[in-house]
Amino acid sequence: MPTGRPLRVGIFVFDDCEELDVVGPYEVLAAWARRSPLRPQVVTFSADGGGVRCAKGLRLVPDHGAADVGPLHVLVHPGGGGARALARDAAHLDWLRGLRSETPLVASVCTGALVLAAAGLLSGRPATTHWRAFDELAALDPTVLRDTESRFVDDGDVVTSAGVSAGIDMALHLVSRLDSPEEAHLVRLDLQYDPAPTV
Repeated sequence: MPTGRPLRVGIFVFDDCEELDVVGPYEVLAAWARRSPLRPQVVTFSADGGGVRCAKGLRLVPDHGAADVGPLHVLVHPGGGGARALARDAAHLDWLRGLRSETPLVASVCTGALVLAAAGLLSGRPATTHWRAFDELAALDPTVLRDTESRFVDDGDVVTSAGVSAGIDMALHLVSRLDSPEEAHLVRLDLQYDPAPTV
């Protein structure tokens, strides 16, 4: 990661994004920001800075718009129904490619990987997405090396995660990578995140 300026993580939000794709990673990363001596900044932003309505009705008011979010070290792109529309939006894909050229690390949650694939950011690389979306991923870019087993896939400057709740696992991995495994463990304890499904 570059030095000389605060570590900044931006989570992109849009209409019909999946709620947990956004707030799961945000909860992890914001908890890290509160306790880490690195003092990372975690912000949300939408295309125009306006509020968005998520897939199940939750409304979010982002911190910034794309034009004023400023330089990022990490971009997190959620999924959801709206991600499929963005995967067909030439202007969004151009913007994403431009942002990728100046952002050291890009991460996706769930079907956010479809947008990355449509922008050409996953060509020839291992990646994962929601289990229902692997055929769509292949249709967008058949060169993607689809990992149907992992909760998240770290391929250096691109990290993808599987469906919805896997974004929490990925965010903890990002904390471990950007800070330390010990810090990620403490964040996990703070959140009492210890999956043991009862059903």
